[in-house]
Formats: sequence, C-alpha cells, structure tokens
Amino acid sequence: MSTDNKEQQPLSERLRHPYRLVVMNNETFEELGSYRFTPLNLYLLAAAAVLVVGVLTVLLVSVTPLRNLVPGYGDIMEKNKELYQQDQLIRMHEEKEKMYLQYFDSYRRMITDDVETQEDVEVAAEEVPDSMLKVERIEEDEELRKEIEMNEIGLQTEIEGKKEGAARNLTLDQLTFYPPVNGSISEGFQREKGHIGVDIMAAKNTPVKAILDGVVIAADWTVETGNTLAIQHANNVISFYKHNSALLKKAGDIIKAGEAVAIIGNTGTLSSGPHLHFELWHNGEAVDPSTYIQF
Repeated sequence: MSTDNKEQQPLSERLRHPYRLVVMNNETFEELGSYRFTPLNLYLLAAAAVLVVGVLTVLLVSVTPLRNLVPGYGDIMEKNKELYQQDQLIRMHEEKEKMYLQYFDSYRRMITDDVETQEDVEVAAEEVPDSMLKVERIEEDEELRKEIEMNEIGLQTEIEGKKEGAARNLTLDQLTFYPPVNGSISEGFQREKGHIGVDIMAAKNTPVKAILDGVVIAADWTVETGNTLAIQHANNVISFYKHNSALLKKAGDIIKAGEAVAIIGNTGTLSSGPHLHFELWHNGEAVDPSTYIQF
C-alpha cells in the first residue's frame, strides 16, 4: 500500500523526498560516514557540473591554441592572410616565368633568325574569334566613353592654352588679377620712399586671396613684416602678402586664383594696425599693384 502511495505522489514531492547514504566497513560494519540528499539535489549538482565543464571547454578552445585544431574554427583572418600572401607569391612567380619565357623566345628567334613577320601578325589576328571582335556596347558604356573623351579634350585644351600663354609671355596688362582683399588703400605705392607696395585696410579676420594661379615659394615670419607669404606665378610674376595674422599655406603648395592663402593681421614691427601690405613684382622689378588690380 505504501508503494502505491509513493507512485501516486507528484514528481516535485518525489524529487524532494530525503534519502540517506551510509558508508560502512564491509568487515566490521562500522559506520564511516552518512550523507543526506534528495534526488533534486543530485540533479542540480549534475547540471551544474555539466555547465561548468562546458564553459571551461569553450574557454579552453577559444582562448588557447587548441582552437586551431577545431575544424572550421581556428583563426580565419590569419589563414586568409597567409592564403593571400601565398597567392601573391604565386602570381609574382608566374609573372617572372612569363617574362623569362618571352625573353628566351625572343633570344631563340634572334639566334635562329626566326624573326616575327607581318604574316605572323596577320595570322594571329585571324585566330581571334568573331565573337570577341563583335561586342555590343551598352548605353552606360557609351556615356562613360563620351565623358572620358570630353575630359581628355578639356584637359588637352587647358594644356594647350597654358603652353600658348607661356609662349607668348603675356604682359601685366594682358593678365586678369584677382584682388587679394577688397578695401581702401591707406598708403599707396611710393618707390622714392621705399614703399614698394600698397597697404590695404580691411575688416578683422578677412581672408587674403591669391591674385593668380601659382606656387608658394616662401611662407615665413620676419621681424619687420610678420607672417609673410610669397607666390610665384606664370609670366615672371611674384606676389607678396605681408603683416598677416596667420598663414594658410606653406612653401611648395600649388595655389589657384582667388584661393585663401592667409588672414589679414597686424604682425611685424613695420605694421601700425590691421592691414595687408601687398607687393607685385614683374621680371624682378616691383610695380604699382593699383595700376592693374581694382581693390
């Protein structure tokens, strides 16, 4: 009857039913130890042990070099890197082999007087299948070809124009200058007083711009003129920009006309207030900038 009652008990109660494990000496029947447990405790202990073993196994495989022994795992990036290096090495050897074969073939032809003739070229051309020669062009391909052709025409026109201008060696009257700043002239060009430029008044933080395309040949600080910039232009023209608060370009930079190269300022011992001292030189001689530029 008691056995029937136990079978009718819910599973939760059967898992919590206590049991005792007694360890005895087989000969003397002396009790060596007694342990109390329930089936639920055994299940929980076994699950925890399995979980701990699983976590330790995953960590061991993912952190240690053992991961390289797992198929499909390992260090994928490292393997890809090695494969890429091997592929590059194979390609390099293939290119060298091709070059050597071409060299030896040319050398053999030279020794045996087996020179490539026009007939050989024509035969090689005839061997090209018609399917390779008659390829239909798609609309996007035609547009790309036209764009490339227009860019090449524009570039060639620009190059020819620059060559033509350099060949003519234009005078200052024939050049179009971009004003470095827009403002009023506080002191004009006076060669007899040693003032070989113009002082232009402008608002604080006004950008100073290049008058023509050119290359920066000097960008430095001097005690008298402060932050000073010099640009070499075509047709033996050089422009100087002095007393700037900051320089935006350095020596060697290529400049476009109207590009900001400095910030107007009041640096140097010869400056008495924020302004730009601008000089224009042509063929090694300073000229009056106001004659050619509208400030």
